[in-house]
Amino acid sequence: MALLLSDVRLITPVRTVDPAAVVISDGGIIEYAGSVSGHPGGLCLPGHIVVPGFIDVHTHGGHGITFGSGDDLAGDLRAYSVWAAGTGVTGFLCTLAAPDAISLHNLVRAYAELFERDRFPGAQPLGLHLEGPYLNPERKGAFNEAWLRRPLVDEVRTLLSAGHGWIRQMTLAPELPGADAVAALLRDAGVVPALGHSNTDYATASAALAGPFAHVTHTFNAQRGFHHREPGVLGAVLASDGVTAELIADTVHVHPGAMKVLVRCLGPDRVVLITDAMAAAGLGDGQYELVGHKVWVENGVARQSNGTIAGSTAVLSTCVRNMVNAVGVSLQDAVKMATMNPAKVARVADRQGQLVPGYAGNLAVLDAGLDVKMTVVGGRVVYDRDVQDQHHGG
Repeated sequence: MALLLSDVRLITPVRTVDPAAVVISDGGIIEYAGSVSGHPGGLCLPGHIVVPGFIDVHTHGGHGITFGSGDDLAGDLRAYSVWAAGTGVTGFLCTLAAPDAISLHNLVRAYAELFERDRFPGAQPLGLHLEGPYLNPERKGAFNEAWLRRPLVDEVRTLLSAGHGWIRQMTLAPELPGADAVAALLRDAGVVPALGHSNTDYATASAALAGPFAHVTHTFNAQRGFHHREPGVLGAVLASDGVTAELIADTVHVHPGAMKVLVRCLGPDRVVLITDAMAAAGLGDGQYELVGHKVWVENGVARQSNGTIAGSTAVLSTCVRNMVNAVGVSLQDAVKMATMNPAKVARVADRQGQLVPGYAGNLAVLDAGLDVKMTVVGGRVVYDRDVQDQHHGG
């Protein structure tokens, strides 16, 4: 059944149209997205904003689920799919880490089989992001150092084979021996090599970003910072050309002033909002586990026992709102950072991330406060806040 949303403000995110309507075909493809006059019918949502569905290319899980953990990967992935849809997310990359090569290989193979075999009720998995194991222990962040090792081309070839094309991104530190060869292999295989967890200098980081590294993992976090006599990794990112850079816009990992600097240096077309969320996202304070460590969440902030920030409890709709309210970017640009830009990283920009004819009917409906009211995937309503509220109220 076709879906018509009308009397809305539409952010494509290349342009903003108001009043507008969106028509999605029976096959789940956008047929029309643009201006309207009057009330053409369908589902009229005055005062609401329609944006492309959010895409999270860096999340470890949420709502009590950690990707790669537990005995029921399929059940957890379906449950996550339902929960993530309630945050406006319509697509995501499962971020994986494992204690050893065999475990990582088995997880990659298992998830690739799930992606090819299973159907998911809400947000759709778009592939895998491997964060490590080729990270610099000096900038390990929340990772267990025992999980980290030097890059091995043969190991990556095996992972790519096991992934059947589902590995979209891999984070590694460019200063490690063998990193250049691995990054080149990834690039040639169509996988995005991402610079992250790096303690290298400006020259090495700049060469990597001018070479095979096309993306930066959680900019500012777990990387050497800026100094005016040694600009470090951060300086290389800010001075780079072309690469995209992730940003955890929860105002905990990065100060809004630093976020503004990143946007001014790279522009809104190259910043990619992520959550880097862990199992506590969507839940309350307490003890959790992340990449081999115990993590304590207090007042929504996840930390290890030594005080190190460990993942986030953010959702992308909150990150979009923070970019508007705390950083001062336009809503159109903030939406672009959570939709069109990550779609490029996930290699789905030819069919997702914009509201234009021919693209997948994936969208989120936001209220005036930028909270998620409804999420649509493939033309099907997979989350409706009003229905949820009625259900919980009953």
